[in-house]
Amino acid sequence: MPARTWVTPGPYDLQRTLGVLRRGPGDPAFAVRDDGVWRSCRTPGGPGTLRVSARPAAGSVEAEAWGPGADWLLERLPDLLGESDDPAALTARHRIVHEARRRHPGVRLARTGLVMESLIPSILEQKVTADEAYRAWRLLLTRHGEPAPGPWERMRVMPDPRGWALIPSWEWHRAGVDAKRSSAILRAVRVAGRMEEAARMDLADATRRLTALPGIGPWTAAETLQRALGAPDAITVGDLHLPKIIGYALTGRRGTTDAQMLELLAPYEGQRHRAARLILLSGRTPPRRAPRFPVGDIARL
Repeated sequence: MPARTWVTPGPYDLQRTLGVLRRGPGDPAFAVRDDGVWRSCRTPGGPGTLRVSARPAAGSVEAEAWGPGADWLLERLPDLLGESDDPAALTARHRIVHEARRRHPGVRLARTGLVMESLIPSILEQKVTADEAYRAWRLLLTRHGEPAPGPWERMRVMPDPRGWALIPSWEWHRAGVDAKRSSAILRAVRVAGRMEEAARMDLADATRRLTALPGIGPWTAAETLQRALGAPDAITVGDLHLPKIIGYALTGRRGTTDAQMLELLAPYEGQRHRAARLILLSGRTPPRRAPRFPVGDIARL
């Protein structure tokens, strides 16, 4: 199995840097174990599994990979771990951002270089609770993915475009995915090659490429490109919770709208996603006033 060592640029937080790729507890394509962070995905070279482990004493990260996509994964390891990211590009304009960066100096923005890997689960997360989306991702990969290369039998690789297209309607229903989201995924996999080209574009062009497809709006594009491009300015607009968290953290006020959030983050133009991520890491969120939104299950209908 091929291996590689990457020398870290000072403090480095492996789990928080790669943790954004995890789609909930029990994600069949991502896991954190005692021996490192594991990730399986479908690369241009084929399925691959990557295990990365931090060696703080040596100031490095060691990686091993399996499968036809192993070489591709290792060649792009530095981008995945944030070598091309520049955390110093953000100038803290609020105390909470300054403190979050001080407490989490090793967090970087991962760049996977893979669009469909992030686009499909982002579509699944449209207009539903996180638990519903995570369940759908877990069931679809378990039933329709393929065993991931490597020594860990639990892991799965998501289907290729043809595999997604062949999933019957009742299997989407069983996973709790409505027709609007499944149709958006099917449209995306028909033009998967065009979607993957966005990984080599700048943020504006990549956003236009993704949102040209019906069913993919600014929210889905931002959630995808934050991961595929490691884009520091890909701020999520249209989220149920993010504006309220940003507004409360920066002003102490509740009920912040998207427009107000963008106004608050204007001093971070070019780094708005990074600023939002640091604010989320601060843990300052508005106290809950209402019961948690109930989880729906269309599979029972």
